[in-house]
Amino acid sequence: MFDWFAFQTGATAFLIAFVAAIVFFSAFKFVYQIITPYHERELIRQGNTAAAVALGGALIGYVLPLASALSQTVSLMEFAAWALLAGVIQILAFLVVSRVLYKALAARIEAGELAAGVYLASISIGVGLLNAACMTA
Repeated sequence: MFDWFAFQTGATAFLIAFVAAIVFFSAFKFVYQIITPYHERELIRQGNTAAAVALGGALIGYVLPLASALSQTVSLMEFAAWALLAGVIQILAFLVVSRVLYKALAARIEAGELAAGVYLASISIGVGLLNAACMTA
């Protein structure tokens, strides 16, 4: 038989977790776009595929550990701490790659060079996967 009370309890927990995840996702996207030296929104509107791929990779790279944190934590505060750490790690990865390892990366993305966008997206997704895996310990 369907337990309406159990469903309501589970649905409420789901909604709280989902809203919290969306808030962290949105905050990460906002901060990430401030950190990058180019303006993704404008570049994407102009049809710059490299910028779209790079931003998409960063967002996926952040959502992977975010999802892991959702499944591994038992409280909203614990989730928030892991979500914050995941965002910091993702932003640090961008800064190291774009300012230390590959200084021409931002200019190449602004120029629409898809290879640069794919490279940055790959780094972001790779860091996100490692970050997510480390949260299971």
